[in-house]
Amino acid sequence: MFDSQPPAPPRVRKGASERLREALIALAGGHGEVVAHREKSWASITFAGSRHTLELAFAGAEAVAAGEAFIAVLPEHEFAIPRQLVAEANVVAVDHRLDPPHMAVTCEVLLLEEG
Repeated sequence: MFDSQPPAPPRVRKGASERLREALIALAGGHGEVVAHREKSWASITFAGSRHTLELAFAGAEAVAAGEAFIAVLPEHEFAIPRQLVAEANVVAVDHRLDPPHMAVTCEVLLLEEG
């Protein structure tokens, strides 16, 4: 007899970039949307990693309030990204409109690979 169920799709492993996006959205209480993400390799004499520049959009009064909280907590937040250490996380630009309520937040995050 034949099995009528299709085979399960292969499990896809999430990379550091995807985990970082998920962590930032979670930090924003699920209210932000990543609208741009650029990644560039980074290295020093002792560390290797990547620098990420992300733009998050917050649309609506509730989302903008969550975005303001995101801005306040991002620099000191302790991230839990497997095999990665967040060495630096900063907000570098904010564009805020009142009518309709909307905010765009650009942040930079330096991820270092844990040995």
